[in-house]
Amino acid sequence: MVVNAYGYIILILWITMAQPGGQEKTTALKDLLSRIDLDELMKKDEPPLYFPRTLEEFEYAFNDQGQLRHIKTGEPFVFNYREDLHRWNQKRYEALGEIITQHVYELLEKKCNMTKEILPVDASEDEPKSFIYLSKDALNNPDKLLVLIQGRGVVRAGQWARRLIINEDIDSGSQIPFISRAAEEGYGVMVLNPNENYLEVEKPEKPAAEVSPDGPDEPAEKRERKEEKEGKKKRDFYEKYRKPQKEKQTDQIPIRKNSTPEEHVLYVWDNFISKSAAKNVFFIAHSYGGLSFVELMIKREAQVKSRVQAVAMTDSVHNVWHQEAGKSTLEWMQEHCCNWVSSTEPLDTPLETMLPDCPRISAGHRSRRVLLSLSLRISMGWPRVAFEFAQKLGVLPYPGINLSLLYGTERHELTSWRSFHSIFKFFTATLEAQNSDTKPSTSVLLPRAVSS
Repeated sequence: MVVNAYGYIILILWITMAQPGGQEKTTALKDLLSRIDLDELMKKDEPPLYFPRTLEEFEYAFNDQGQLRHIKTGEPFVFNYREDLHRWNQKRYEALGEIITQHVYELLEKKCNMTKEILPVDASEDEPKSFIYLSKDALNNPDKLLVLIQGRGVVRAGQWARRLIINEDIDSGSQIPFISRAAEEGYGVMVLNPNENYLEVEKPEKPAAEVSPDGPDEPAEKRERKEEKEGKKKRDFYEKYRKPQKEKQTDQIPIRKNSTPEEHVLYVWDNFISKSAAKNVFFIAHSYGGLSFVELMIKREAQVKSRVQAVAMTDSVHNVWHQEAGKSTLEWMQEHCCNWVSSTEPLDTPLETMLPDCPRISAGHRSRRVLLSLSLRISMGWPRVAFEFAQKLGVLPYPGINLSLLYGTERHELTSWRSFHSIFKFFTATLEAQNSDTKPSTSVLLPRAVSS
């Protein structure tokens, strides 16, 4: 052990100094210790980057509340599993994240009865592929279709935020509640997969480069600077480890017509959404998903206007100036889009915006006093009164209401979940306005904030 070696050296020094007439030996040992790099001595050997491949092997499981808990201790997931090994802990977290992704796919198929559709639709057997999920009636529902687009990053189909699934619960971080709610209200559903853009394959190891007898092409000075820079980069990266593990080097093979989130959304529109039977199409787009929708709007403006009734964005990162959206696009967005954003204001409070695109509404918080009042009514055995009180707050009468939704959030990744009920109210109001021959307008469709 490294620590034992260090202790052994100190022990020798102490014994030597305690011996009579050991002055010369003490001086020699002090000189020796002064030349030992204790930081180097205390470095740890990085463990192998091999991790469990199932939740059971990780010894974690989801409980009845959808929370990830250790099967023996009941504790939440612990990131710092090994002290001072941040890279190893991060790799372990990423390995768990891949298992979570597969778990969500399983929920989409078994709990939500959705089917996987391979992309591109004409893919050959040996080319890279992606996929989306469709409800049984996604293409033939004549009335309503809901399309879900998540943000950018590691999240795949069915997820809003992997971090929330691991650290909070499956409802707040996944799209499962939205899919279930949509099915109950008669929507067909499409779950997009905008971050599945390439196939990752391991690079073959390159043989050592042979130096030409005539000398290298680049100047020696330039080569030395390059080698010094690369060497420093490696030293900085591995400075905590004496024997760092080597990571696999990979190549990324792009998926045809789906190599970016924007390409993916456009492809799904052309091949699925535009061919569906639904008269009314609705979108929920989180973060970068909002940008992808705006890009779709720019490229397929006439089609989108004729089919899409409303778009609920949650902390969208779109920028109509940077994306060069035209005047007609901006006018349509002002009438048909709402963006619930992280804020300190109460949930559903209209917010000011500098961009001339769509209204911004707070996914902020409800008053703690309001939440406490509702909690007390339920705890005192008044479910009907509590239910009526929830309706007054602007929360749809939906079985199994989660009280935490009354808060909203200042956290980006929670904006979709906190806006859950408000989004479906927005869609319902849009349809009601359409059926009454009233021109839909976000100014009248927005849920009003309840004073607290």
